[in-house]
Amino acid sequence: MNALQPVSTLAGRVLLGVMFLLAGLDKIGGFDGTQGYMQAMGVPGMLLPLVILLEVGGGLALIIGLWARWAGLLLAGFTLLAALIFHLDFSDGMQQILFMKNLAITGGLLYVFAHGAGAWSIDARRGG
Repeated sequence: MNALQPVSTLAGRVLLGVMFLLAGLDKIGGFDGTQGYMQAMGVPGMLLPLVILLEVGGGLALIIGLWARWAGLLLAGFTLLAALIFHLDFSDGMQQILFMKNLAITGGLLYVFAHGAGAWSIDARRGG
């Protein structure tokens, strides 16, 4: 089992990171629409550049395993907050699924925070 730990840790970290990276890049391409949706949900649209920075920067940090614990913690908080703001309408079955998906992602990110980036990461090479 230990032989699979480095590759599975890398795969989990990359899969989480790619999701955030692509989400952030999509928000750049659909900036006005995303900003409008945020405002419709009561979130100031001026926060969108920070959201993009967090998703792109945090996603890249997870992918390469640099400051992965902190990226995991920040993205976990962001993902939980997004679930509470955007997906609490449980009368809509899809929103309930998206809420639960965000909780699962938050759990994976908290696992990265607790256990680090793994052996195949820049953090490991730096001794952290």
